Amino acid sequence: MTAPSTYGLSTQARNLQWLLTDLVEEVPGVNSVAVVSSDGLLLLSSEPGASDTPQEGRPKGPRGASADLATIVSGLGSLTTGAAALMEFGTVKQTMVAMENGSVFVMAISDGSLLGVHATPDCDMSVIAYHMALFVGRAGHVLTPEVRSELRQSMEKTP
Repeated sequence: MTAPSTYGLSTQARNLQWLLTDLVEEVPGVNSVAVVSSDGLLLLSSEPGASDTPQEGRPKGPRGASADLATIVSGLGSLTTGAAALMEFGTVKQTMVAMENGSVFVMAISDGSLLGVHATPDCDMSVIAYHMALFVGRAGHVLTPEVRSELRQSMEKTP
């Protein structure tokens, strides 16, 4: 994976991108990662150039695999939040969907944003959950409205 450009970003935004890149490169089984705002917009992605190389047989999306992951993360977050409210179980902390050929993990960040991870089917789920919790703990206080706005703008500029 090549690290996305952080030119012109604030220190906080660069640190978040570094944490995201580190999560993908250092945790075995992680394919891609996305941070999605509470209103469903992609803030950070481990695959900024994914739209240039679409997977065979799949239509080319606005950001390739990262847009797909952001959509899934946003949808799962909304669905599980609604389910938790309906069942009066409180807030959702983490959601995991295991499929035949991979897994998707979604974890809430304190500001209402969501961290999503797409992983291989043979990943160690507890290791991924642990590293996601580390990311959330480090990123939660940094995702201020100003940084979220900056990240949204930088994602819009990504080719």
